[in-house]
Amino acid sequence: MGQQHTAALGRLARAVTTAHPDSRPLTDADRTALAPLLISPNDLRSWLETHLAGEAGRVRVTGTLDRRLLLLERPDGGWVAADLSGSEHASRHWPRWTKEHVRLGTADSWLSHAELTENAVYRLTRPDVHLMALYHPEFFPLPRFPLGISDVARAARTTLMGKVTLSDMQLGVTVEELLKQLTTGAPDIVGISATFGQHDLMLQLLDAAFALPEAPMVVAGGSLTARNERLLLERYPELLVARGGGEATIEALLTHWHGDIPRVEIPGIGYTGAARGGGMAIGRRRTAKPVARDTSSDILPELDLLPATFERHGVAQLETSRGCTNTCSFCPRGHKGLWAGAAPDLLPWILAEIRRVFDRHPDISRTLYLVDEEIIGAGPDAVTRVLDLARTLHEAGFAWESSCRIDQTVRIDQDEAWHVERARMWRTLVDLGLRRMLFGVESGVDSILDRFNKETCAEQNALAIRTLSALNVPTRYTYITFDPLMSLAELKATHAFQGRTDLLLRPQPGLDAQEIVCGVRDEEWVAAHTTGRPLHTGISYMLVSMECLIGAAYTRQATAAGLTGQAEPLMGRVACRYRDWRIGIASSWAQRWVDRHFALDYTLKSLEKVLDDVPRHAVRQARVVLKDAAYQVLGDMIAVIGEYGLERPEEEAALSVRIEAALEARAGMLRRRMATTVGEVGRHLTGAHAATLAREHGRWASAASWELINAGESCA
Repeated sequence: MGQQHTAALGRLARAVTTAHPDSRPLTDADRTALAPLLISPNDLRSWLETHLAGEAGRVRVTGTLDRRLLLLERPDGGWVAADLSGSEHASRHWPRWTKEHVRLGTADSWLSHAELTENAVYRLTRPDVHLMALYHPEFFPLPRFPLGISDVARAARTTLMGKVTLSDMQLGVTVEELLKQLTTGAPDIVGISATFGQHDLMLQLLDAAFALPEAPMVVAGGSLTARNERLLLERYPELLVARGGGEATIEALLTHWHGDIPRVEIPGIGYTGAARGGGMAIGRRRTAKPVARDTSSDILPELDLLPATFERHGVAQLETSRGCTNTCSFCPRGHKGLWAGAAPDLLPWILAEIRRVFDRHPDISRTLYLVDEEIIGAGPDAVTRVLDLARTLHEAGFAWESSCRIDQTVRIDQDEAWHVERARMWRTLVDLGLRRMLFGVESGVDSILDRFNKETCAEQNALAIRTLSALNVPTRYTYITFDPLMSLAELKATHAFQGRTDLLLRPQPGLDAQEIVCGVRDEEWVAAHTTGRPLHTGISYMLVSMECLIGAAYTRQATAAGLTGQAEPLMGRVACRYRDWRIGIASSWAQRWVDRHFALDYTLKSLEKVLDDVPRHAVRQARVVLKDAAYQVLGDMIAVIGEYGLERPEEEAALSVRIEAALEARAGMLRRRMATTVGEVGRHLTGAHAATLAREHGRWASAASWELINAGESCA
């Protein structure tokens, strides 16, 4: 038990004694039981209510993890207020509502007698807020810590109002149990977080919520929900749609629920129909004020669900920045071109809390996955900030992974000094625990990169990949193989770029950064240092097809070309034909290939995240087997396509049959090779990790169809 937890438990014990001098003192066993409950205010309150059973007085636990506030009612009707962090009450940012309802006797201490009005006692636990994260376990076998609802929970708890309960289907909660929470638990506010592929689950919950005689206030958020806003509001006029991160929205929702502000003042939401309390005609859409909350100051989560995530061998995630520095045409998000990063000095306290949970799970790799879209960002202090961030993580004992743009390594418009500084930055980041970085390359064909508005070029991407490999930076690359506007020449060029063997170079630890920056631009030097491995072995997911997401600039390009059709809300996209019908057929079968192997690949990827050393590398090699097969499939499809003319779409069925036969042949070869590979990997795994891989490999090996995972019907 860390010093901070020991001190917090000491303060808790003193608060209990102060409020109830005659109660049973906390024993060492009590403190041991309480230690893991400090991250969950609901569990902490339940334990204290049981401990104080028979004592006169109520218990309230509120505030965020770093400033947990305990309020105990004394037998005489007064209260004791304890800030378990040890900070004096006066240093807390007290919400405006507390001014008339909470009076502290000793504000310059962490412990004080207090007077609370009955309105304050009520607000401390109302509204009853249930935050729900959806999930299809058949597609994603291993969980990841649910940042979305955990960030929102923290924001809600800063208001010192309400009781927040978090439920995540990744962690064993079924949709039936969520429905029961809705129909029998009578929550006041329900928040549903849905991402791509979860539209069906969200509709079940929304149907149940709005069928109740008195429906709760329901707000839906997440990347999928924002895409489907119009469709959802037409079906559920009373629904609120959160368009941003959700923190400012939930804070205002709690305030609105108590009648302190009108709905129009809730930031970051869209809604349709009459407002609660009247006034707006059905059919009109209303957008509330833009989010004004400073997300760069606090984008940290509550950790209620982190222990359960680890119990299911899941992955720890954190976020240190939001937004992106670019405006890619395929991205529909509102924060394109906008980026804000939190200061690294905000992290040590939460890293300490996360480390304590890791301490109870020594079999899980101490790696944090920073889900930033662009971790480095922009501006003159970008390098300094990311190095300070890496140092903070390293000093806390964590390895880490994240994502950024490829132009954080090579820029056509920058001089040699800039590139040398960046090369040195990357080496330092590896020394400070960088375990892998994801780069959004997306293409190696200039015309496609222009269409995607990546603001990069093929030469730049090639130089960056060479630089990173020579610097021994562990990388993953994303690459979009198919897009509806592409030509056959572009598809062939894509295949050629993915097969290049002059990009992944041998690490050069003995060379100065400047020598590497110059060397990667010298073809003779490159030839002398290449690994000979094709680029596709470093691509995270092969055979990816562009999706025309609702609201994206690329989708508008496809619409202008007459290619788009009906909306597909399951994935927040619109149906889209391919300009070249042959590539459309190939893309369709490529998606079937991806979906048939997705659960196994995702399992391997997830195991890689929670393992270290030899077991981790063994799992990674198994993923390379899948990548090799996918690249061969792409070559097979291009060869077959070449036998059909662009002006003969009546031969679609014949081409489809040919491609299916090619995929069947490759699947058979892959099944035999993967059986050997999994057997080899299994020798390096034990316990639940070995069982998970064996189970998922068995499911994969028995699959015989080419079904699509997210083939939901279009819905106009």
